[in-house]
Amino acid sequence: MFPIVFFRSFFLNWVVALVLAVAVSTQAQSTEVFRLGVAPHTSARVILEMYQPLRLYLESALGQSVDVVTAPDFTEFARRMLHQDYDLAITTGHQARLAQTDAHYKPLLTYSADFRAVGLVASNSTIQKASDLKGQPVLGLSPTSLVTLWGQHWLMSNGLNQTLRYVSASDSVAHLVLEGQAALGFTSMANYQSLPRPVQSQLRILTISAPLVGRVYVLNQRHAPRFQAIKTALSDFAKTEPAQTYFAKYKLDGYRHLRQGELEAMEPFAAEVRQTLK
Repeated sequence: MFPIVFFRSFFLNWVVALVLAVAVSTQAQSTEVFRLGVAPHTSARVILEMYQPLRLYLESALGQSVDVVTAPDFTEFARRMLHQDYDLAITTGHQARLAQTDAHYKPLLTYSADFRAVGLVASNSTIQKASDLKGQPVLGLSPTSLVTLWGQHWLMSNGLNQTLRYVSASDSVAHLVLEGQAALGFTSMANYQSLPRPVQSQLRILTISAPLVGRVYVLNQRHAPRFQAIKTALSDFAKTEPAQTYFAKYKLDGYRHLRQGELEAMEPFAAEVRQTLK
């Protein structure tokens, strides 16, 4: 009789312990903050404003708190991304490729609109062609930003070897060019189009890239079991009114799947970021 009573008591205690463990685990998961890392393509204030609708939607869809975070520059963002600091990262194609190959992030989707790099000069500038820039100061966003890397290749292809000065945000690039502190600044077409109209009207595009892979959403490998659920949440978010407003305001045209080979084509740029981080 004693062994049976003992076994029943042990079994009940084991069940209670298991239920408590599951409850604690579930509570921990629900209170853990999900970190949405956004590459610093503009100021932190603007990034927080831009991604507020997505943050709120993901909080509801995932059932946990979501924080939007960034970094001082693209190089530090890449470093933090490789250190697994972000649960979901939104960054340009070359850094997304680096995250995929070096930190096992899983690509989710990108924006439908073309991503292009542009070189901006003041509208009243005497600079009309690449050779006019010889010896002139040029701005980029950081040594590892896609627009900067593309700009450096463009300069070299035109026989120029200027050392770029780096700034933290695209709106700073525009203002410094207009203030005469640089002859040209590299930024993305999307960021140029997001500048206030009075600022845009004082700038002129000197050069523009072919389409590149723009901002890509990549998921940290630790969330691999939730890959489809998070991808579905993003697709559902795209159908909401706040998302449509966001896409229209920043001329992003919604989300799309990555095409075969798109990220692989960014490997040469990813290799340059990898070398910088060393």
